[in-house]
Amino acid sequence: QVQLVESGGGLVQAGGSLRLSCAASGRTFSSYAMGWFRQAPGKEREFVAAISWIGAIKYYTDSVKGRFSISRDSAKNTLYLQLDSLKPEDTAVYYCAARPVAFNSRNYYRSAVEYDYWGQGTQVAVSS
Repeated sequence: QVQLVESGGGLVQAGGSLRLSCAASGRTFSSYAMGWFRQAPGKEREFVAAISWIGAIKYYTDSVKGRFSISRDSAKNTLYLQLDSLKPEDTAVYYCAARPVAFNSRNYYRSAVEYDYWGQGTQVAVSS
């Protein structure tokens, strides 16, 4: 089992920045591909970004490319999402997710059903 705890959300004006963190605990000696998702009020949860276990291969949904950056510090068991040039439409609860993978996996995953572990979410609100 892996426990994920997000932090770093808040209220920011349009054009501002936030850095989200996702701290992993528990079975952290295993290898995991990880991702960020978000869910706005009245909408379905959507993919934001993903990163592989090996090679830090990254993938972003089109709406955040060039503005958001995903990274991980395996030594600290922490996943990050840097949010720059924020827009009101980025307002949502942001969730991190983890999927166990082979030790040499270079895959990333974009679908929520492919992840086994989820955090409780952190709220991001962007005012216009």
